[in-house]
Amino acid sequence: MSGSVVREGYSGTGPGSITPDGCAVELYARLSVGAEPDVIEAAVPARASILELGCGAGRVTHPLVARGFEVTAVDESAQMLEHIRGARTVRSAIESLELGDETFDVVMLASFLVHTSEHRVRDAMLRTCRRYVRDGGAVLLQREGADYHTDLPRERVDPAGYTVRIVSADPVGDGVNSVHAEYIFDDARWTQTFLSRELTKEQFEGHLKAAGLAVDRYLTDDGVWVRAVPR
Repeated sequence: MSGSVVREGYSGTGPGSITPDGCAVELYARLSVGAEPDVIEAAVPARASILELGCGAGRVTHPLVARGFEVTAVDESAQMLEHIRGARTVRSAIESLELGDETFDVVMLASFLVHTSEHRVRDAMLRTCRRYVRDGGAVLLQREGADYHTDLPRERVDPAGYTVRIVSADPVGDGVNSVHAEYIFDDARWTQTFLSRELTKEQFEGHLKAAGLAVDRYLTDDGVWVRAVPR
């Protein structure tokens, strides 16, 4: 485990370094990308400048770079950023990101980060999205599906051969759940425990509105990917 202090309510096990939110760097470097690049590419202009908040080890970053997007990848973990290729990298927490007067065609807040357990952190993240999206640009967000905390345990086998299992989501008070996930590969196994606040569609849209954003459209039938625009 790295020397970083893991946040209360967050933990991870398995080979390699663990980030403050319980993410295993080696695991995130192995995870394959699904349909996300297709969803993103269809929702934004070709070759757009993208500010990717919480990029991790580049699972989505690298396909976007390969498709001709100009990506600025932000993460608080230097070890995650070491895996990024072909994109500008910035080490920072999302809520305190300082890029001066820069703006981008697209700002991305994926990985269900909008479901952080702390309202102040979510609101600060969304203010960062609004601050750095240019007028006429778009913010792309990934939110949890309707059954993410209830249809458990569930698992899926990725086409790459590993298994992702969401084991449990236990209430810890104030509408927050402690979610436990397992990732099983032929040669290694990781776990991650993190806090997640369920948000109804109305609550989600309310947080966007408070940050100066409004839903333009839901990009996927399950409502997980959302395109928002400055209000």
